[in-house]
Amino acid sequence: MTTALKPLSIQLYTLREEAAKDFPAVLRRLAKIGFKGVEPAGFFGFAPAEFRKFVEDLGMVVSSTHSPWARPGNLSEVIDVCGILGVDMVAGGYGADEFRSLDAIKATADTTAAMNETLAKAGLTLTIHNHAWEFEKIDGRIKHEIFAELCPDVKFELDTYWAANFGENDAPEMVRRFARRSPLLHIKDGPLVRPQSVYDAASDTLKVAAGASASLLAVGSGKNDIKGIIAAMDPEITRWLVVEQDNSDTEMFACVESSYRYLTSNGLAAGNV
Repeated sequence: MTTALKPLSIQLYTLREEAAKDFPAVLRRLAKIGFKGVEPAGFFGFAPAEFRKFVEDLGMVVSSTHSPWARPGNLSEVIDVCGILGVDMVAGGYGADEFRSLDAIKATADTTAAMNETLAKAGLTLTIHNHAWEFEKIDGRIKHEIFAELCPDVKFELDTYWAANFGENDAPEMVRRFARRSPLLHIKDGPLVRPQSVYDAASDTLKVAAGASASLLAVGSGKNDIKGIIAAMDPEITRWLVVEQDNSDTEMFACVESSYRYLTSNGLAAGNV
């Protein structure tokens, strides 16, 4: 069994606001912190080849990619860009409507299986990234489990915070359940508090109430069981641990540095520093 620490990457969506102002400076700072890899979500003025060279010149690699996000209509572009970036794992995912009912889940699984077949022929691994709605239950079962059974060849980029579904599920158990199919884990932390919502009559929808976003936290400072999550992964399958923080009430780079220090200093992941 492989026992070496997994390398640490970062989902660049975390720093999207900073990247929009000065993306090269963001990448330089991430390299200085010690991240081994980056997972792009947009290129902010770089061509993919330029982005790869810039990252590699800094001593990092592109671990995997959310750009372009895999969809049925853009798979040729996905294949081309992944070749340029030198990656073999690309992410895709869905909104809540695609998991709203059993029929919707089946249709989503059929779509995913077809995409996966095309990408696999090109040597790429499609990794489906989840949010919280896939880890709600329907007919007493977790929706993501039903989805996984319907497209058995598809792999996952398991978001370990959303898999906990605000404390409804045990995150390490979710990791354990899908470990054999999760080459990527998003490592994320927070209060495990569901944002409050209010009914909006004009649109007939529930919307997040003002001031009730339950912002995420640096890894190791929230209530997600980070050590249990990493212990539950399959070390023969998981290739990268990827830090992601969707939002923050404090300065984002401070959170990123804190997440890196927590994971590396506790012997949970490998960095360059």
